[in-house]
Amino acid sequence: MKLIPFLKTAGLGALLAAGILTASVACERRAAGFADSRWALTIPGGGIGWLGLTQKPDGKLDALLLWSGGHPRPAPAALKDGALVVTREFKRNGKPFSDEITAKLEGRDALALTVRHLDATGAEIRKPETFSGRRIPALPPRPDLAKVKFGAPVRLIGDTLDNWAVMNPKAYNGWTLKDGVLSNNVVQPDGTKKHGANLRTKAADFEDFRISFEVNMPPKSNSGVYLRGIYEIQMADTHDQPPGYLNMGALYGRIAPSAAVEKAPGEWQTVEATLVNRHITVVLNGVTIIDNQPVLGCTGGALTSDEFVPGPIYLQGDHSDAHYRNMVVRPVAN
Repeated sequence: MKLIPFLKTAGLGALLAAGILTASVACERRAAGFADSRWALTIPGGGIGWLGLTQKPDGKLDALLLWSGGHPRPAPAALKDGALVVTREFKRNGKPFSDEITAKLEGRDALALTVRHLDATGAEIRKPETFSGRRIPALPPRPDLAKVKFGAPVRLIGDTLDNWAVMNPKAYNGWTLKDGVLSNNVVQPDGTKKHGANLRTKAADFEDFRISFEVNMPPKSNSGVYLRGIYEIQMADTHDQPPGYLNMGALYGRIAPSAAVEKAPGEWQTVEATLVNRHITVVLNGVTIIDNQPVLGCTGGALTSDEFVPGPIYLQGDHSDAHYRNMVVRPVAN
């Protein structure tokens, strides 16, 4: 076999090297649209999702995926035929399953996604589903909170429950109001528990604000306060535990408290949270445990993955008993 003139001149090794270089450049270009990006997902059924991607020095991508509930978790990710493939692995009733999620760029700021639901053998267990994603704009600079002006206080817990609504009317409603204390009681007199309802303000026009309240968490309890229905500040009995992403005062699954200052269960505790320009500050029992930190996306259980819409304050009631009082919001003044 005769070599073409180019091969005679350049040599086969040079051609192969050029081909490898071209493939590498093409891979980097394909990754460029995904690299160091964050995406708000609307997953099948209308639930919330979030995808964060970071490009490593070798050009490959690290992925964090939030799928409806829980918190963001690492997920295998790879580029294939110009698309991004992310694998969500989980167990159901002790058996392993996976979701193979394929994402294709539509322009610069939109994703068209398809999810294939697979069993442990890789066989599809139901039909693939399509859904969508939007690129989350870059975070603004850290705000100077000393220059932020707050408006008149809005009292959320008053003399009646007229300002509140149960989010799932079919769920057990354990919420009551007595002597200014808003309580969720899912533990029954015989010690059994009900799967309780979440509670939200009827007003859904909160944007940036400062919220303050007192909370009393019984032993082994778990609740949460969602700011604008998007970001959960964890409320839990984590007394005598080291700081963690799931502890009292954390931005659930995203930002851990810098110090463990929660009180013992059954004691009233003070909480103040400030949300301005997608940065959050949390003061627990007089100590700043999250100091004006950037928020990278929604938390599990959010009402929407869109971080740019007004929303309500909502209280998590589907886990355990919890008690709230003196809850006041002061919106940022225009």
